[in-house]
Amino acid sequence: MSIDTEKRDTERDPVIVEPAVLERQGRLPRFAVPGGVVVAAAVAGGLLALTGFNIALWVLGTLVLFAVGLYAASRAVEGRRKATDRLVTVIVTAAFLLALLPLVSVLWTVVSNGLTRFDAEFFTSSMRGVVGEGGGVYHAVLGTLIITALAAVISIPIGLLTAVYLVEYGKNSRLARAITFFVDVMTGIPSIVAGLFAVALFTLLLGPGARLGFAGSVALSVLMIPIVVRATEEMLKIVPNELREAAFALGVPKWRTILKVVIPTSVAGIASGVTLAIARVIGETAPLLVAVGVTTGVNLNPFDGRMATLPVFSYFSYATPGVPREPYLDRAWAAALVLIIIVMVLNLLARLIARAFAPKTR
Repeated sequence: MSIDTEKRDTERDPVIVEPAVLERQGRLPRFAVPGGVVVAAAVAGGLLALTGFNIALWVLGTLVLFAVGLYAASRAVEGRRKATDRLVTVIVTAAFLLALLPLVSVLWTVVSNGLTRFDAEFFTSSMRGVVGEGGGVYHAVLGTLIITALAAVISIPIGLLTAVYLVEYGKNSRLARAITFFVDVMTGIPSIVAGLFAVALFTLLLGPGARLGFAGSVALSVLMIPIVVRATEEMLKIVPNELREAAFALGVPKWRTILKVVIPTSVAGIASGVTLAIARVIGETAPLLVAVGVTTGVNLNPFDGRMATLPVFSYFSYATPGVPREPYLDRAWAAALVLIIIVMVLNLLARLIARAFAPKTR
C-alpha cells in the first residue's frame, strides 16, 4: 500500500481517542466524601470551640472546609476536570439543602405545636359559645372547603376557555396579546387587592358591610384564574401540531379537534395545574379576612352571612388570644397543621391525576 493510500485511509477513518486515554488519573476512594465531611465537621467544631460554638457557623465552616479539601484532594489524584465536577456538585447540593432548611423548619414548628390539639373534639366542634379550652375547627374546615370549591367552579371554566382561545384561536392577534398582558399582571397582584376588589363589588351590589362566603370565592377566583390560564396554555402548546393537522385532514371541525384531540392529549397537565392552583389559593388569608369576615358558628350557606375559614381562624386565634393564651395558641397551630395537610393532599392528588390521565406510550 502506498503512502498516499495510507494517508487517505487515515483521513477517511480518523482514530477516536477517549479522554481517559489522554489523561490517565486515579480515583479517590469511596470513603473520601463521607470521611471528608466528618473530618471537616471535626475541624470546624474544634476551631469554634475555642471562640464560642455556633451551629450556623459550624455548618458553614464544615461546608467550606469540605469543599476546599475535596477539591484539593481530587485535583491531586483525579485531575482538574474531575475536581471541578466534584466542587460544582458540592455547591449545588449545598444550595439544595439550604433551600430545604426553611421548609423543614416550618414543618417541624407547625407539627410540633399543632399536635397538641389534634384530637376528635378539634374536628367535630365549632367555637360557638367556647371561651378558653375546648372548641374546634369543624366550622372553619367546612367554610374553607365550600369557598374554595366555589372559587374552583368559577375559575376553571374561565381559565380553560381563555387558554384555548389564546393557543387555538387568538394566536398572535392584538386581543390575544392584550389578554396575555393582563393575565401576567393578574399573576403578580397582591392577594389583599383581590379581597378589596370583592369587597368593593359586593358593597355596590348589596350595600356597605356585606360579608359572605361567595365574596371570598370571587376574591380567590381572581387569584386562581391566571394560574389556570398559564398552566392550561403551556399544556396546550406542547400538543404536537401533527395531531391537529391529522384531524383537519380527516375533515374534523376545529372545535371537535380541540375537544376530542387537543384537550384529551393534555388533560394530565391541565388537571395537575388546576389542582396546584387550588392548593395555591386555599391558604390565602388576606382576601378572606376582608371579604368573608369571621364567625364562631357553622354556616353552610355561602350566599348568606359570614363564614369561618381555616386561615382566618388560625390568624385570629394567634393574633388576638384570650385569657389564658395557651388554648388559643394551640388551636391556631392545629388549624395551621390541618391547612398544611389539606395542601399536601391536594399536591399528591395532582400527581396522581397527572399519572392517571397521562397519555399511554405503550
